[in-house]
Formats: sequence, C-alpha cells, structure tokens
Amino acid sequence: MEVKNKYLVIKHHIEDAPRESNFELKTGTIALSVAPGSDDIIVKNLYISIDPYHINRMKFSSSSQGTISFAAPIHPGQTIDGAVIGKVVVSGNAKFQKDDLVLGVFTWAEYSLVKEGNIIKRLESSEFPLSYHLGVLGFNGLSAYAGFFELCKPLKDEKVFVSTACGAVGNLVGQYAKLLGCYVVGCAGSNKKVELLKQKLGFDEAFNYNEEKDLKSALKRYFPDGIDVYFDNVGGEMLEAAIANMRLFGRVAVCGVISEYTGAGRKASPSMLEIVYKRINIRGFLAADFLNVFEDFSAKTSDYLRTGKLKVIEDISSGVESIPSAFVGLFRGDNIGKKIINLAEE
Repeated sequence: MEVKNKYLVIKHHIEDAPRESNFELKTGTIALSVAPGSDDIIVKNLYISIDPYHINRMKFSSSSQGTISFAAPIHPGQTIDGAVIGKVVVSGNAKFQKDDLVLGVFTWAEYSLVKEGNIIKRLESSEFPLSYHLGVLGFNGLSAYAGFFELCKPLKDEKVFVSTACGAVGNLVGQYAKLLGCYVVGCAGSNKKVELLKQKLGFDEAFNYNEEKDLKSALKRYFPDGIDVYFDNVGGEMLEAAIANMRLFGRVAVCGVISEYTGAGRKASPSMLEIVYKRINIRGFLAADFLNVFEDFSAKTSDYLRTGKLKVIEDISSGVESIPSAFVGLFRGDNIGKKIINLAEE
C-alpha cells in the first residue's frame, strides 16, 4: 500500500532572514511496507519541532556546520530533518512495534522512513501531552535546566537576566530561576509578551527591548546592583549590555545568538576589560553536552509540572504547509513559547 507524503525542501541556500518563498512543498509517495529482512521503520509524524538553529544548516557555509551531527548542512532540494514525534506504522526492526510512539530525528514530512539510529527514544504512555517531549520535557527544557543549573550554578536571591524570555528556552529559565528564589528580569519584543512574563510566568520584571534606546541603561534600571547570571539567547548588543552590567564573578550561559543568525544584527563585541576585571565566566553550550543530567532534569521538571509550579507555553500550528510561515515567524518574534507543528492526532 502506498500513501501520499508531503514534505519540505529548501530551494536554495538561505543567507539572510528566511522567507516562505525559500521553501518548496513537495508531494511524493511512500510504501507502507518494508522488504523482508529490512530493519527499516516507517513512522507517521505527529509533531514537528520548529527551531531557529536550522537556519545555520540552510546556509552555504556556517561555522556551526560540522561541529555536531544535528548541525549538518542542508542542501537545496534535500529533505530537512529535525526533532519529531511520530507513531510507528510499519517496522522491520524487532525493537520497535506498530503503534509505538517515538521521538527522533526525522524528516519534515507526513511520513518518515527511518533507521534505529534516527530514534532517540520510545515514548511510554505519559500523564503529559506528547508535544511536551519536544519542548519543556525535551531538548529545550534540557537546555534551560542544564544551562542555568549546571553552568551558571545559581544561588537563591541572585539577580538573573534572561533574553528572549518568551521563547521556548527563555521562559523556562526564568521559571526555574524563580522556583530557586532568584530575582528575575526578562526581555521580549512586544508588550503582550512582557505582560505574559510578569502576570503568568511570575518574572519580577520584564521589558520590551524595542522600546529601549539604550540597552545598557535599561539593564542598569532593572539591576542597579548588577547581574549575577545572564542567560543569553540573543548575542549582539544585548550581550554587550549585559556584560556591562554584570557583577563580580558573574556567569553567562550562551544558548543561542539569534540576532546574528540572519546577518542582520551587529556582531557582539563585549568589553574584554569588564570580562577580565570582573572575572566573568562566559560559556557556550548545547543541550547534547548534558545528556548525563537528563534523568534528573526530567524527574524534577515532571514534578514541577504535576504540582503546577511550572507553566507550559506552546504555539502550535497545523499541517506541513504551515512549516514555512512558522519557521520564518521565529525570526520575526511571532511565536510565544515553543513552536510546534501538529500533523496528526495520536
């Protein structure tokens, strides 16, 4: 039996801000069967994670390409892969059975033909929605948890600043910080997001960076005594402003530099004098660096979810056709929370 299978490719390398016209929706067919003796697995995709780092894979060249497998380049006409949750429909692999729910690196498509190595883990029945495993209980959650607790080593009552605080990672960092007892300020790109941070997520303060002419002065206003921990998702001028306001022995976890992904923003040039004399520790990291703490992260985060101490913000669109606009929207700041594409119900 064959079924139609819609999937996405890029038409050409993307060197600046992405546009919907950069993508092409194609329709092929896929046989819902595997050859005798094959270990192929066919997965019906249910949820696709939309993440900004893919823009660096779509460039002709990026320093990120080649550093780790999930940053491998994507060439024009080639299928795009990423974190996906799906249901096994046919399996030639004895480890996976029909109807198993799996999380893995699959194509941005309705169906994916995968090998065992593409599957990260089988998802057992859970008290939480499946989509959580792409966000709060997935690599975004691990990035927030490990970047904050493992790298920054925060203490109660310390002063914490989070950029892109309404994003998939930033909103969780702020909530973890508040649960620890820190003073937390976040920045976002609209007044609607600012209110959400303060009213729903419990940030002590938040501001709209688009309304600030001088970011250094803005941070001085919210942190008159300085910043202990800065969780950076932006880079550029925001990083410079945070460094200028750090306290002695401040810690900076660099999770992303979205202002620099499209080439539109000025590259960060923080004061090295500040870094040296304030003894500031700056560390870039990837979630994959901290798989050793995944069980601890998962257990604690699940408990916070059960008790209602951690709020989940998801921004869900439907259908493969919606992927280009969803991806482009990440770079306009359209999303609030974790951006996910829902393809089918469980």
